[in-house]
Amino acid sequence: TREQLNAVTSFIDASTVYGSDGALARSLRNLTSPLGLMATNQDFTDAGLEFLPFENVTKSVCVLTNRSANIPCFKAGDKRVTENLGLSAMHTVFLREHNRLATELRALNPHWEGEKLFQEARKIVIATIQVITYRDYLPLLLATETTKWIPLYTGYKEDVDPSASNVFSLAFRFGHTSVRPFVSRLDDNFQPLGSFSHVPLHLTFCATWRIIMEGGIDPLVRGMVVDPSKLMKQNQLVVEELQNHLFEQTEVMGLDLAAMNMQRGRDHGLPGYNAWRGFCGLSQPQTLEEFSEVLGNPKLAEKFLEVYGTADNIDVWIGAVAEPVVPGGRVGPLLACILGTQFRNLRDGDRFWWENPGVFTLQQLQALRKITLSKVFCANTHIQKMPRDVFRINSYPEDFVDCQEIDALDLSPWKDE
Repeated sequence: TREQLNAVTSFIDASTVYGSDGALARSLRNLTSPLGLMATNQDFTDAGLEFLPFENVTKSVCVLTNRSANIPCFKAGDKRVTENLGLSAMHTVFLREHNRLATELRALNPHWEGEKLFQEARKIVIATIQVITYRDYLPLLLATETTKWIPLYTGYKEDVDPSASNVFSLAFRFGHTSVRPFVSRLDDNFQPLGSFSHVPLHLTFCATWRIIMEGGIDPLVRGMVVDPSKLMKQNQLVVEELQNHLFEQTEVMGLDLAAMNMQRGRDHGLPGYNAWRGFCGLSQPQTLEEFSEVLGNPKLAEKFLEVYGTADNIDVWIGAVAEPVVPGGRVGPLLACILGTQFRNLRDGDRFWWENPGVFTLQQLQALRKITLSKVFCANTHIQKMPRDVFRINSYPEDFVDCQEIDALDLSPWKDE
C-alpha cells in the first residue's frame, strides 16, 4: 500500500518531551535518582536552569554549524528538536516544567516514589499542552470555523480514529508560510540583544551552539513572544530563507521546503487539491472563473492553471496555503476542514484526554483550567514579565504584566488525603 508508517504518536500526549517508544522514553529519564525527573544536560546550564541533554553520537550534524564550538545536537522526545532555535527553546521549557512539577509534587507528597512522581508530572504536562492547544491556539487559527469543526467536548468516543491522517501531516505544514526570515533575540528590556539579535534563519538550523553560547533560551522566548509571525500572503507564501537555504550549513546544498512539501505529498500518493475540496464539502473549481473566485485572485488562478492544467492536479499543500483565510483566522477553508477534523479526532478518540471523566478529579480540572503558556514561560525561565496571551501580537511594555500577576497552577488538589 501507499500508506506511510508513523514514527511518532499522533495523540497530543507530550511525546515531544517523553518520546514515542519505550527505549527512548527510558533513555530520556534520570533513573539514577528516585525523584521522577527527566535527564538534563551535564555539561552546561542556562544561568542555573537546565538545558536538554546532548545526543550521544560520535558525529553530530549540529557540530557542522560551528566546528570550533563542537556542540552536538540536543536529545528530546522528538528527534527534530534541534531543527530550529525556537523549537529547541520550547522543548527546553517543557523539560523544565516536568522537573519543576515533579519537584513540587514531591514536596506535597514526600511518600510518593520516583515512578509516581514521574507519571503524575507527565500527566500534568500532557494536560497543559492539550489545554493550551485547544483553548488558546486553535481558535486563533480557525476563528469563526472553530466550533464547526471542533464542537464542545462530550467525552471519549471509542469509534473515533485518533491516528494522524496522511493529508494532515502535510496540511499542518501550512506553518511554513508563517515563518519569518530571521530569528530575533531580545534582552531583559525586550530590546535587540546586541550583535546576537537578528540572525538569518538559515544560520540557525541545527545550531545548538547558539543556545549554549549566545545567551540560553530566554532571549529566544522573548523574541517569540514579541515578534508577530509572518502573514500567509498570496504574493509571498514562503520566505527565501526556506527556499534553497534550508539546512545549507549541514547539507551539500540548501533545500527548498515548499518543493519538499509537494514532493512529499506526491511520494505519499495524496489526491490533488479538488479531491480534498470535495472531501470537505467545498466547491471543486473547474474553470478559470470558478478558481479565481475561490482564490479571490484571478492572476494567481491563471498561474496555477498554466502550471497544472486543472485544479484537480494541484498539489494539496500549495493549493491549501494559497486560499484566502477564513474571517478572523489564519487558514483558508480547506485547511480549516483538514486541521479541524484532525484535532477533533485527536481529542474525541483519546481515552486519556484531560477532560475525559476519571482522568482528573474535579478539583484538579478546575486548577488545570488556569494554565497558560505565559505562566509556563515565567516558571521555567528567568523572564520577569510576560503578556497574558503569548499567541497574540504583544508590544513591550504596555501588553506585559509581572509574572507574579499571572495565575499559577495550584497543585493542592494533587495532595494525598
